[in-house]
Amino acid sequence: MERILFGDNQFFAVNHISDEKSRAQSIKFREDSAIIKTLDDARAEGIDTFMCTTHDRIANICNIVRSEPEKYKNFKIFPCMPYAHKYANAVTELGIAGTLKQYVPGNFMGSLFKGGMAFLSKDYLSIMELLVDAEMKMFKGIETPVIFLQNVITDLFLGLRAYEILAAFHHYVKKKYNAEAGFITMNLPLLLDALESQGIENPIICASINKVGFRMSGGKEIYEETLKNRKVRAIAMQVLGGGAISPKEAIEYVCNLPNIESILFGASSKANIQNTVENIHHFDQQDNR
Repeated sequence: MERILFGDNQFFAVNHISDEKSRAQSIKFREDSAIIKTLDDARAEGIDTFMCTTHDRIANICNIVRSEPEKYKNFKIFPCMPYAHKYANAVTELGIAGTLKQYVPGNFMGSLFKGGMAFLSKDYLSIMELLVDAEMKMFKGIETPVIFLQNVITDLFLGLRAYEILAAFHHYVKKKYNAEAGFITMNLPLLLDALESQGIENPIICASINKVGFRMSGGKEIYEETLKNRKVRAIAMQVLGGGAISPKEAIEYVCNLPNIESILFGASSKANIQNTVENIHHFDQQDNR
């Protein structure tokens, strides 16, 4: 994985600092061309990996990337699935049956109505595979070396102790897409325990990691201990702690931690992208002296 990954929160009006900024971002990125321009700004700073949800608009971005293969020949996407709001909105508009029919490929609906709950109980791992395939359709022809399970699902299975489903996701994306599985979570230490119990060593885990312990379940200290003493490829997100830390201070803290393989951030402007990249390179160089 690259040291720096570019995220998509700003494109879809997700801002942990203020609703006003969310509204401004929603207006700024209402056209796909604005998203592409910002991605190109990130690429100009050496960031060739875009970590994004499977939001419907990402399909448009993928179409643009595929239409210019020479320009985007080194461009990679890390899909993060499922995009929960997409399914919630679809259920509201189409109902549960309509949503399944729209998003799940193959003969799932016929099997469901024929077998009812027995089908669901027996083949839930097959359903998981079908949903992964449905989400991955938009990325056909684009390099996707890591495929992530969103924290809303990761942490649900973690709480239910359904570790075998996490393992099944890990094995399926490797078999079907020749990709590594990544897991987004709000509890890195507990998830690492769960994955190791399933024989998954040195997993890719994306979690909130920041100086103030923002969204770090169990506290900052146990994260620092885990990163120091355990084998994990960590991706640090929400490094600004929801806006509680200055960018320079936040990045200095994360760059000084062990086992942080990548830093994920999103930005709306070219200047903020440049500033973040410069800070990461600066503190990485200091740490390597």
